[in-house]
Amino acid sequence: MNLHCDKNQPMSRKILLINPWIHDFAAYDFWIKPLGLLYLGSLLRKNNHRIDLIDCLDPFHPQMAASGLKKPRRYASGDGKFYRQIIDKPAPLKWVDRSYCRYGILPDVFAAELKMHRDADMILMTSMMTYWYPGVFEAIRIIKDTLPQIPVVLGGKYATLCYDHASNFSGADYVIAGAGEKHILDLLEKVFSEKTLFVPDENNLDSCPYPAFDLISKTGQLPVITSRGCPYRCSYCSSHILTPGFRRRDPVKVADEIEYWHRKTGVVNFSFYDDALLVNPEAMIVPLLDELQRRNLSCQFHCPNGLHLREITKELAERLYHAGFKTIRFGFETSDLDRQRQTGGKVKNEELRQAVEHLKNAGYKTEDLGIYLLCGTPGQTVREVINSIEFVQECGAKPLLAEYSPIPGTAMWQEAVACSPFDILHEPLYHNNSLLPCGNDDFSFARYTELKKKLKNGSRTGAPS
Repeated sequence: MNLHCDKNQPMSRKILLINPWIHDFAAYDFWIKPLGLLYLGSLLRKNNHRIDLIDCLDPFHPQMAASGLKKPRRYASGDGKFYRQIIDKPAPLKWVDRSYCRYGILPDVFAAELKMHRDADMILMTSMMTYWYPGVFEAIRIIKDTLPQIPVVLGGKYATLCYDHASNFSGADYVIAGAGEKHILDLLEKVFSEKTLFVPDENNLDSCPYPAFDLISKTGQLPVITSRGCPYRCSYCSSHILTPGFRRRDPVKVADEIEYWHRKTGVVNFSFYDDALLVNPEAMIVPLLDELQRRNLSCQFHCPNGLHLREITKELAERLYHAGFKTIRFGFETSDLDRQRQTGGKVKNEELRQAVEHLKNAGYKTEDLGIYLLCGTPGQTVREVINSIEFVQECGAKPLLAEYSPIPGTAMWQEAVACSPFDILHEPLYHNNSLLPCGNDDFSFARYTELKKKLKNGSRTGAPS
Protein backbone atom coordinates (compact mmCIF):
# COMPACT_ATOMS: atom_id res chain seq x y z
CA MET A 1 0.00 0.00 0.00
CA ASN A 2 1.63 3.25 -1.18
CA LEU A 3 1.14 6.01 1.39
CA HIS A 4 3.10 8.67 -0.49
CA CYS A 5 2.90 10.83 -3.58
CA ASP A 6 3.47 9.42 -7.05
CA LYS A 7 7.09 10.32 -7.78
CA ASN A 8 6.36 10.33 -11.51
CA GLN A 9 3.97 13.26 -11.08
CA PRO A 10 5.02 16.82 -10.18
CA MET A 11 4.46 17.88 -6.55
CA SER A 12 1.44 20.08 -6.14
CA ARG A 13 0.06 21.97 -3.14
CA LYS A 14 1.19 21.85 0.47
CA ILE A 15 -1.73 21.05 2.75
CA LEU A 16 -1.56 21.38 6.53
CA LEU A 17 -3.92 19.19 8.58
CA ILE A 18 -4.95 20.32 12.07
CA ASN A 19 -6.60 18.37 14.86
CA PRO A 20 -7.84 21.07 17.29
CA TRP A 21 -8.06 21.19 21.07
CA ILE A 22 -10.84 19.88 23.26
CA HIS A 23 -12.35 22.55 25.53
CA ASP A 24 -14.50 20.88 28.17
CA PHE A 25 -14.98 20.10 31.84
CA ALA A 26 -13.43 16.66 31.37
CA ALA A 27 -11.76 14.67 28.60
CA TYR A 28 -9.95 11.36 28.36
CA ASP A 29 -8.15 9.73 25.46
CA PHE A 30 -10.16 6.57 24.76
CA TRP A 31 -7.93 5.66 21.81
CA ILE A 32 -8.75 8.94 20.05
CA LYS A 33 -7.07 9.63 16.73
CA PRO A 34 -8.20 12.05 13.97
CA LEU A 35 -8.90 9.11 11.66
CA GLY A 36 -11.02 10.97 9.10
CA LEU A 37 -8.40 13.69 8.81
CA LEU A 38 -5.63 11.12 8.31
CA TYR A 39 -7.65 9.32 5.64
CA LEU A 40 -8.03 12.66 3.91
CA GLY A 41 -4.30 13.23 4.17
CA SER A 42 -3.51 9.94 2.44
CA LEU A 43 -6.02 10.74 -0.30
CA LEU A 44 -4.38 14.11 -0.90
CA ARG A 45 -1.00 12.41 -1.09
CA LYS A 46 -2.38 10.14 -3.81
CA ASN A 47 -3.21 13.36 -5.63
CA ASN A 48 0.43 14.46 -5.22
CA HIS A 49 -0.03 17.06 -2.52
CA ARG A 50 2.45 17.46 0.34
CA ILE A 51 0.84 16.80 3.71
CA ASP A 52 1.76 17.79 7.28
CA LEU A 53 -0.14 17.51 10.57
CA ILE A 54 -0.36 19.53 13.76
CA ASP A 55 -2.16 17.53 16.43
CA CYS A 56 -3.23 19.82 19.28
CA LEU A 57 -4.15 16.75 21.34
CA ASP A 58 -0.73 15.09 21.03
CA PRO A 59 0.19 13.80 24.54
CA PHE A 60 3.75 13.10 23.34
CA HIS A 61 4.55 16.46 21.75
CA PRO A 62 8.31 17.02 22.28
CA GLN A 63 7.91 20.73 23.09
CA MET A 64 5.55 19.98 25.98
CA ALA A 65 8.23 18.38 28.15
CA ALA A 66 9.39 21.85 29.20
CA SER A 67 5.88 23.32 29.48
CA GLY A 68 5.63 23.07 33.26
CA LEU A 69 2.37 21.15 32.94
CA LYS A 70 1.88 17.79 34.59
CA LYS A 71 2.84 15.02 32.21
CA PRO A 72 -0.30 13.07 31.32
CA ARG A 73 -0.48 9.50 32.51
CA ARG A 74 -0.57 7.06 29.63
CA TYR A 75 -1.16 3.30 29.54
CA ALA A 76 0.43 0.47 27.59
CA SER A 77 -2.87 -0.20 25.84
CA GLY A 78 -2.70 3.23 24.13
CA ASP A 79 -5.27 5.16 26.15
CA GLY A 80 -4.62 7.76 28.84
CA LYS A 81 -4.85 11.41 29.79
CA PHE A 82 -4.12 14.60 27.84
CA TYR A 83 -2.14 17.63 28.88
CA ARG A 84 -4.60 19.90 30.69
CA GLN A 85 -4.78 23.66 31.35
CA ILE A 86 -7.58 25.39 33.26
CA ILE A 87 -9.02 28.26 31.20
CA ASP A 88 -11.89 30.74 31.48
CA LYS A 89 -15.32 29.28 30.96
CA PRO A 90 -17.33 30.54 27.97
CA ALA A 91 -20.04 33.02 28.96
CA PRO A 92 -22.95 30.51 28.66
CA LEU A 93 -21.16 28.17 31.10
CA LYS A 94 -19.98 30.69 33.71
CA TRP A 95 -22.53 29.37 36.20
CA VAL A 96 -21.13 25.82 36.20
CA ASP A 97 -19.14 25.12 39.38
CA ARG A 98 -16.41 23.09 37.70
CA SER A 99 -13.05 23.82 36.12
CA TYR A 100 -13.15 24.29 32.37
CA CYS A 101 -10.02 23.15 30.57
CA ARG A 102 -8.08 23.19 27.35
CA TYR A 103 -6.90 19.64 26.66
CA GLY A 104 -3.76 19.35 24.57
CA ILE A 105 -0.65 21.35 23.80
CA LEU A 106 -0.09 24.98 24.80
CA PRO A 107 -1.25 27.72 22.40
CA ASP A 108 2.34 29.04 22.19
CA VAL A 109 3.53 25.61 21.06
CA PHE A 110 0.77 25.54 18.45
CA ALA A 111 1.67 29.02 17.17
CA ALA A 112 5.35 28.08 16.97
CA GLU A 113 4.48 25.02 14.90
CA LEU A 114 2.31 27.10 12.59
CA LYS A 115 5.25 29.40 11.84
CA MET A 116 7.09 26.39 10.41
CA HIS A 117 4.39 26.06 7.75
CA ARG A 118 4.34 29.52 6.19
CA ASP A 119 4.56 27.89 2.76
CA ALA A 120 1.28 25.97 3.22
CA ASP A 121 -1.33 26.58 0.53
CA MET A 122 -4.35 25.44 2.54
CA ILE A 123 -5.21 24.36 6.08
CA LEU A 124 -7.75 21.60 6.73
CA MET A 125 -9.16 21.34 10.24
CA THR A 126 -11.44 18.65 11.64
CA SER A 127 -13.93 18.97 14.51
CA MET A 128 -15.49 16.53 16.93
CA MET A 129 -18.26 17.06 19.48
CA THR A 130 -20.56 20.00 18.77
CA TYR A 131 -19.91 21.49 22.23
CA TRP A 132 -16.12 21.33 21.72
CA TYR A 133 -16.28 24.12 19.17
CA PRO A 134 -14.44 26.67 21.40
CA GLY A 135 -11.25 24.65 20.83
CA VAL A 136 -11.86 24.88 17.08
CA PHE A 137 -12.46 28.63 17.27
CA GLU A 138 -9.31 29.21 19.32
CA ALA A 139 -7.21 27.28 16.81
CA ILE A 140 -8.65 29.25 13.89
CA ARG A 141 -8.02 32.59 15.67
CA ILE A 142 -4.37 31.67 16.19
CA ILE A 143 -4.05 30.57 12.57
CA LYS A 144 -5.50 33.86 11.34
CA ASP A 145 -3.08 35.79 13.57
CA THR A 146 -0.07 33.72 12.53
CA LEU A 147 -0.77 32.74 8.91
CA PRO A 148 -3.50 35.15 7.78
CA GLN A 149 -2.91 34.54 4.09
CA ILE A 150 -3.69 30.80 4.18
CA PRO A 151 -7.31 29.69 3.66
CA VAL A 152 -8.80 27.52 6.42
CA VAL A 153 -11.25 24.71 5.60
CA LEU A 154 -13.31 23.30 8.50
CA GLY A 155 -14.98 19.88 8.40
CA GLY A 156 -15.90 17.07 10.79
CA LYS A 157 -18.79 16.35 13.13
CA TYR A 158 -19.41 19.83 14.53
CA ALA A 159 -19.15 21.37 11.06
CA THR A 160 -21.68 18.84 9.73
CA LEU A 161 -24.20 18.86 12.58
CA CYS A 162 -24.02 22.63 13.24
CA TYR A 163 -23.20 23.85 9.75
CA ASP A 164 -24.86 27.28 10.09
CA HIS A 165 -23.22 27.93 13.46
CA ALA A 166 -19.82 26.96 12.09
CA SER A 167 -20.29 29.04 8.94
CA ASN A 168 -21.38 32.13 10.87
CA PHE A 169 -18.99 32.08 13.82
CA SER A 170 -15.94 29.85 13.33
CA GLY A 171 -13.87 32.20 11.21
CA ALA A 172 -13.08 29.43 8.71
CA ASP A 173 -12.94 30.43 5.05
CA TYR A 174 -14.79 27.29 3.98
CA VAL A 175 -17.03 24.92 5.95
CA ILE A 176 -17.71 21.41 4.66
CA ALA A 177 -20.58 19.19 5.82
CA GLY A 178 -20.47 15.42 5.54
CA ALA A 179 -17.72 13.18 4.18
CA GLY A 180 -14.86 15.43 3.14
CA GLU A 181 -13.07 13.50 0.41
CA LYS A 182 -14.95 14.62 -2.68
CA HIS A 183 -15.63 18.10 -1.28
CA ILE A 184 -11.93 18.75 -0.69
CA LEU A 185 -10.89 17.54 -4.12
CA ASP A 186 -13.57 19.74 -5.69
CA LEU A 187 -12.45 22.70 -3.57
CA LEU A 188 -8.83 22.29 -4.64
CA GLU A 189 -9.93 22.31 -8.27
CA LYS A 190 -11.98 25.42 -7.67
CA VAL A 191 -9.44 27.41 -5.63
CA PHE A 192 -6.17 26.33 -7.27
CA SER A 193 -7.35 24.89 -10.61
CA GLU A 194 -5.90 21.59 -9.43
CA LYS A 195 -6.40 18.55 -11.60
CA THR A 196 -7.66 15.58 -9.60
CA LEU A 197 -5.50 12.54 -10.26
CA PHE A 198 -7.23 10.00 -8.05
CA VAL A 199 -10.78 9.70 -6.73
CA PRO A 200 -11.68 6.66 -4.59
CA ASP A 201 -14.79 4.65 -5.35
CA GLU A 202 -17.25 5.80 -2.68
CA ASN A 203 -18.95 2.39 -2.83
CA ASN A 204 -15.67 0.56 -2.19
CA LEU A 205 -14.08 1.57 1.09
CA ASP A 206 -11.00 -0.49 0.26
CA SER A 207 -10.25 1.82 -2.68
CA CYS A 208 -9.09 4.43 -0.14
CA PRO A 209 -5.37 4.40 0.74
CA TYR A 210 -4.46 3.61 4.32
CA PRO A 211 -4.59 6.58 6.72
CA ALA A 212 -1.44 8.72 6.94
CA PHE A 213 -0.46 7.34 10.35
CA ASP A 214 3.18 8.22 9.68
CA LEU A 215 2.22 11.82 10.55
CA ILE A 216 1.50 10.84 14.18
CA SER A 217 4.41 11.56 16.52
CA LYS A 218 4.05 8.33 18.50
CA THR A 219 1.84 5.43 17.50
CA GLY A 220 1.01 3.77 20.81
CA GLN A 221 -2.19 2.47 19.26
CA LEU A 222 -3.92 2.76 15.91
CA PRO A 223 -7.62 2.87 14.98
CA VAL A 224 -9.12 0.68 12.28
CA ILE A 225 -12.52 0.92 10.64
CA THR A 226 -14.31 -1.96 8.96
CA SER A 227 -17.34 0.04 7.84
CA ARG A 228 -18.94 3.44 7.54
CA GLY A 229 -22.45 4.23 8.67
CA CYS A 230 -24.82 1.97 10.58
CA PRO A 231 -27.82 -0.19 9.61
CA TYR A 232 -29.74 1.00 12.69
CA ARG A 233 -31.51 4.34 13.16
CA CYS A 234 -31.44 4.90 16.91
CA SER A 235 -33.32 8.06 17.82
CA TYR A 236 -30.42 9.58 19.81
CA CYS A 237 -27.62 8.78 17.33
CA SER A 238 -26.20 10.88 14.47
CA SER A 239 -24.43 8.08 12.60
CA HIS A 240 -26.87 8.15 9.66
CA ILE A 241 -26.47 11.94 9.39
CA LEU A 242 -22.69 11.89 9.37
CA THR A 243 -22.55 8.89 7.03
CA PRO A 244 -25.74 8.02 5.14
CA GLY A 245 -26.10 4.35 4.30
CA PHE A 246 -24.03 1.43 5.48
CA ARG A 247 -20.93 0.21 3.65
CA ARG A 248 -18.41 -2.42 4.65
CA ARG A 249 -14.85 -3.29 3.79
CA ASP A 250 -13.56 -6.69 2.77
CA PRO A 251 -12.59 -8.41 6.07
CA VAL A 252 -9.48 -9.92 4.45
CA LYS A 253 -8.30 -6.43 3.53
CA VAL A 254 -9.01 -5.21 7.06
CA ALA A 255 -6.72 -7.97 8.31
CA ASP A 256 -4.17 -6.94 5.66
CA GLU A 257 -4.17 -3.43 7.09
CA ILE A 258 -3.81 -4.58 10.69
CA GLU A 259 -0.90 -6.81 9.70
CA TYR A 260 0.69 -4.00 7.65
CA TRP A 261 0.72 -1.54 10.55
CA HIS A 262 1.74 -4.20 13.05
CA ARG A 263 4.74 -5.23 10.94
CA LYS A 264 5.69 -1.69 9.95
CA THR A 265 5.36 0.11 13.29
CA GLY A 266 5.38 -2.63 15.92
CA VAL A 267 2.01 -1.43 17.25
CA VAL A 268 0.09 -4.17 19.06
CA ASN A 269 -2.97 -2.20 20.22
CA PHE A 270 -5.72 -1.50 17.70
CA SER A 271 -9.06 0.18 18.35
CA PHE A 272 -12.30 -0.33 16.41
CA TYR A 273 -14.61 2.66 16.27
CA ASP A 274 -17.17 1.04 14.00
CA ASP A 275 -20.83 1.47 14.79
CA ALA A 276 -21.63 -2.05 13.61
CA LEU A 277 -18.56 -4.28 13.88
CA LEU A 278 -20.57 -7.31 15.02
CA VAL A 279 -23.68 -6.84 12.87
CA ASN A 280 -24.21 -9.81 10.52
CA PRO A 281 -21.19 -11.64 11.96
CA GLU A 282 -20.64 -13.90 8.93
CA ALA A 283 -20.05 -10.85 6.76
CA MET A 284 -17.32 -9.23 8.87
CA ILE A 285 -16.24 -10.27 12.35
CA VAL A 286 -16.14 -14.05 11.74
CA PRO A 287 -13.97 -13.92 8.59
CA LEU A 288 -11.87 -11.17 10.18
CA LEU A 289 -11.21 -13.38 13.21
CA ASP A 290 -10.37 -16.25 10.82
CA GLU A 291 -7.75 -14.07 9.16
CA LEU A 292 -6.28 -12.79 12.41
CA GLN A 293 -5.99 -16.35 13.70
CA ARG A 294 -4.36 -17.55 10.45
CA ARG A 295 -1.77 -14.76 10.58
CA ASN A 296 -1.02 -15.39 14.27
CA LEU A 297 -0.59 -11.70 15.08
CA SER A 298 0.21 -10.84 18.70
CA CYS A 299 -2.20 -7.91 18.90
CA GLN A 300 -4.80 -6.61 21.31
CA PHE A 301 -8.07 -5.01 20.26
CA HIS A 302 -10.26 -2.41 21.92
CA CYS A 303 -13.90 -1.57 21.17
CA PRO A 304 -14.87 1.56 23.14
CA ASN A 305 -17.73 2.61 20.86
CA GLY A 306 -20.48 0.26 22.03
CA LEU A 307 -20.89 -3.03 20.14
CA HIS A 308 -24.22 -4.65 19.22
CA LEU A 309 -24.54 -7.40 21.80
CA ARG A 310 -27.42 -9.30 20.21
CA GLU A 311 -24.89 -10.93 17.87
CA ILE A 312 -22.89 -12.54 20.69
CA THR A 313 -23.06 -16.34 20.66
CA LYS A 314 -21.04 -18.87 22.64
CA GLU A 315 -18.72 -19.41 19.69
CA LEU A 316 -18.24 -15.72 18.91
CA ALA A 317 -17.57 -14.88 22.57
CA GLU A 318 -14.85 -17.51 22.74
CA ARG A 319 -13.28 -16.35 19.50
CA LEU A 320 -13.23 -12.70 20.58
CA TYR A 321 -11.56 -13.65 23.84
CA HIS A 322 -8.88 -15.81 22.25
CA ALA A 323 -8.24 -13.23 19.48
CA GLY A 324 -7.22 -10.63 22.05
CA PHE A 325 -10.30 -8.39 22.23
CA LYS A 326 -9.56 -6.77 25.59
CA THR A 327 -11.77 -3.68 25.91
CA ILE A 328 -15.35 -4.76 25.32
CA ARG A 329 -18.14 -2.19 25.48
CA PHE A 330 -21.77 -2.68 24.48
CA GLY A 331 -24.57 -0.25 23.82
CA PHE A 332 -27.59 -1.29 25.88
CA GLU A 333 -28.97 2.15 26.84
CA THR A 334 -31.89 1.01 29.04
CA SER A 335 -33.71 -2.02 30.41
CA ASP A 336 -37.07 -0.22 30.01
CA LEU A 337 -38.94 -2.08 27.26
CA ASP A 338 -40.97 0.91 26.09
CA ARG A 339 -37.92 3.13 25.76
CA GLN A 340 -36.04 0.35 23.96
CA ARG A 341 -38.76 0.39 21.30
CA GLN A 342 -38.87 4.19 21.17
CA THR A 343 -35.14 4.59 20.68
CA GLY A 344 -34.68 1.98 17.95
CA GLY A 345 -35.18 -1.49 19.37
CA LYS A 346 -31.63 -2.70 18.64
CA VAL A 347 -31.41 -4.86 21.77
CA LYS A 348 -33.62 -6.67 24.28
CA ASN A 349 -33.05 -7.53 27.92
CA GLU A 350 -32.74 -11.26 27.36
CA GLU A 351 -30.13 -10.64 24.65
CA LEU A 352 -27.97 -8.81 27.19
CA ARG A 353 -28.36 -11.60 29.71
CA GLN A 354 -27.38 -14.25 27.17
CA ALA A 355 -24.47 -12.24 25.76
CA VAL A 356 -22.95 -11.63 29.18
CA GLU A 357 -23.30 -15.32 30.06
CA HIS A 358 -21.50 -16.34 26.87
CA LEU A 359 -18.72 -13.77 27.39
CA LYS A 360 -18.10 -14.73 31.00
CA ASN A 361 -18.02 -18.41 30.11
CA ALA A 362 -15.43 -17.52 27.48
CA GLY A 363 -13.17 -15.95 30.12
CA TYR A 364 -14.18 -12.31 30.47
CA LYS A 365 -14.63 -10.88 33.98
CA THR A 366 -17.33 -8.50 35.17
CA GLU A 367 -14.93 -5.54 35.00
CA ASP A 368 -14.13 -6.38 31.37
CA LEU A 369 -17.73 -6.04 30.19
CA GLY A 370 -18.80 -2.40 30.16
CA ILE A 371 -22.47 -1.80 29.35
CA TYR A 372 -23.40 1.74 28.34
CA LEU A 373 -26.63 3.06 29.86
CA LEU A 374 -27.99 6.25 28.34
CA CYS A 375 -29.16 8.62 31.06
CA GLY A 376 -30.79 12.03 30.90
CA THR A 377 -32.90 11.47 27.79
CA PRO A 378 -36.12 13.52 27.48
CA GLY A 379 -38.70 12.40 30.04
CA GLN A 380 -36.48 9.77 31.65
CA THR A 381 -36.99 9.03 35.35
CA VAL A 382 -34.37 8.22 37.95
CA ARG A 383 -36.16 4.93 38.63
CA GLU A 384 -35.65 3.84 35.01
CA VAL A 385 -31.91 4.45 35.29
CA ILE A 386 -31.69 2.64 38.64
CA ASN A 387 -33.61 -0.33 37.23
CA SER A 388 -31.23 -0.45 34.26
CA ILE A 389 -28.16 -0.33 36.49
CA GLU A 390 -29.49 -3.11 38.68
CA PHE A 391 -30.40 -5.24 35.67
CA VAL A 392 -26.89 -4.95 34.21
CA GLN A 393 -25.38 -5.83 37.60
CA GLU A 394 -27.75 -8.76 37.94
CA CYS A 395 -26.54 -10.02 34.55
CA GLY A 396 -22.95 -9.88 35.79
CA ALA A 397 -21.61 -6.93 33.80
CA LYS A 398 -20.40 -3.43 34.64
CA PRO A 399 -22.89 -0.56 34.07
CA LEU A 400 -21.38 2.61 32.55
CA LEU A 401 -23.51 5.75 32.65
CA ALA A 402 -23.41 7.60 29.34
CA GLU A 403 -24.95 11.04 29.72
CA TYR A 404 -27.25 11.97 26.86
CA SER A 405 -26.07 14.74 24.55
CA PRO A 406 -28.80 16.18 22.29
CA ILE A 407 -27.65 16.06 18.65
CA PRO A 408 -29.19 18.22 15.90
CA GLY A 409 -30.97 16.27 13.18
CA THR A 410 -31.61 13.11 15.18
CA ALA A 411 -35.11 11.75 15.73
CA MET A 412 -34.95 12.75 19.41
CA TRP A 413 -33.77 16.31 18.69
CA GLN A 414 -37.12 18.10 18.60
CA GLU A 415 -38.21 16.43 21.83
CA ALA A 416 -34.91 17.51 23.37
CA VAL A 417 -35.39 21.11 22.22
CA ALA A 418 -38.88 21.15 23.70
CA CYS A 419 -37.90 19.80 27.13
CA SER A 420 -34.44 21.26 27.71
CA PRO A 421 -34.16 24.28 30.02
CA PHE A 422 -31.18 25.39 27.87
CA ASP A 423 -31.22 27.03 24.44
CA ILE A 424 -29.79 23.97 22.74
CA LEU A 425 -31.27 25.09 19.42
CA HIS A 426 -28.91 28.06 19.10
CA GLU A 427 -26.00 27.33 21.47
CA PRO A 428 -24.08 24.06 20.95
CA LEU A 429 -22.29 24.53 24.29
CA TYR A 430 -25.56 23.44 25.88
CA HIS A 431 -25.29 20.06 24.09
CA ASN A 432 -22.59 19.20 26.64
CA ASN A 433 -23.61 15.98 28.36
CA SER A 434 -21.90 17.16 31.56
CA LEU A 435 -24.82 19.57 32.02
CA LEU A 436 -27.45 16.82 31.74
CA PRO A 437 -29.15 19.16 29.23
CA CYS A 438 -32.48 17.30 29.18
CA GLY A 439 -32.77 16.53 32.87
CA ASN A 440 -36.05 17.08 34.71
CA ASP A 441 -37.42 17.52 38.21
CA ASP A 442 -37.38 13.78 38.83
CA PHE A 443 -33.99 13.06 37.23
CA SER A 444 -32.22 16.25 38.26
CA PHE A 445 -28.50 16.91 38.01
CA ALA A 446 -28.21 16.51 41.80
CA ARG A 447 -29.90 13.11 41.70
CA TYR A 448 -27.78 12.03 38.76
CA THR A 449 -24.56 13.10 40.57
CA GLU A 450 -25.53 11.16 43.68
CA LEU A 451 -26.40 8.11 41.62
CA LYS A 452 -23.10 8.21 39.74
CA LYS A 453 -21.16 8.60 42.98
CA LYS A 454 -22.85 5.55 44.49
CA LEU A 455 -22.13 3.55 41.34
CA LYS A 456 -18.46 4.58 41.37
CA ASN A 457 -18.10 3.64 45.02
CA GLY A 458 -19.75 0.29 44.50
CA SER A 459 -22.67 1.15 46.79
CA ARG A 460 -26.20 -0.06 46.18
CA THR A 461 -27.94 2.42 43.94
CA GLY A 462 -31.42 2.49 45.39
CA ALA A 463 -33.50 5.64 45.12
CA PRO A 464 -31.35 8.75 45.61
CA SER A 465 -32.45 10.88 48.51
